[in-house]
This record gives sequence, C-alpha cells and structure tokens, in this order.
Amino acid sequence: MNSLYPVICTEDVAACSVFYQELLGLKPVFEADWFVQLQAPSNPLVEIAFVQRAHPSVPKAHQNAAAGVLITIELDNVDEIHTRAIGMNLPIVLGLRDEAWGQRHFITQDPTGLLLDVVKVIPAAAEFTDNYAIG
Repeated sequence: MNSLYPVICTEDVAACSVFYQELLGLKPVFEADWFVQLQAPSNPLVEIAFVQRAHPSVPKAHQNAAAGVLITIELDNVDEIHTRAIGMNLPIVLGLRDEAWGQRHFITQDPTGLLLDVVKVIPAAAEFTDNYAIG
C-alpha cells in the first residue's frame, strides 16, 4: 500500500479547498475545477481530497452528498486552530474542552456539512485509564 486518504464528494470543491488550507494549512498537491487533493506540509502521509460529486468519475448511483462522517485531525496546536476557526466565523458545533479519555478538542463543520474534530492528545484522567485499556 502506498497511500490511503478519503475523497469527499461535494458540490463546491473550491470552498472545501479554501477551508482546509486556511484552517489547517494544508497545501494542494493536485488541483482541478472538479478535484483537489490536499496534503500536510509537515507530513506527506496526511492527505484529504474532494471531488465534484456529479463528476463522471463518480458512479451515478453514488453521486450523493457526503453525510454521517466525523473527520478527526490530531495536532499539537488545538487552541491556535480553535482561535483561527472563530476568526473565520466557522460554526463551533462543540466548544473547546478537555475530555477524560485524553483529548483536548473542538468540533466545527466543513463546507460539505461534515464534522471536523480538531484534537490534541492530552493525558487521560485516572478514572478513565483505570477502566479502559489505552494503547
């Protein structure tokens, strides 16, 4: 296997590209009016792509709007990204908070309507580690 990344069907490829570039600093590795593939500059294995859902490369029976997906991105600067998201007037679906299972995170929504969970790993609370195996 050489690569694995999601390709999200959308009505607005350009809006998705701008969203992920401005919020997370991803950079395009391929751009067309119907498709964009973005990559993290610090890690070429971190990628996401968007395709115009009505494009002929998408089988007709599957040209549906994306739904029911929670995209998680793990990084170290969650507070900075949260501040950036607020500055971009993005919807904050779940406010910035620390979770007992070892995450500091918030959730916003991308232009496709999918949820983006922006996460920093933090130490899990003792009551959590006592009850669950954490690897």
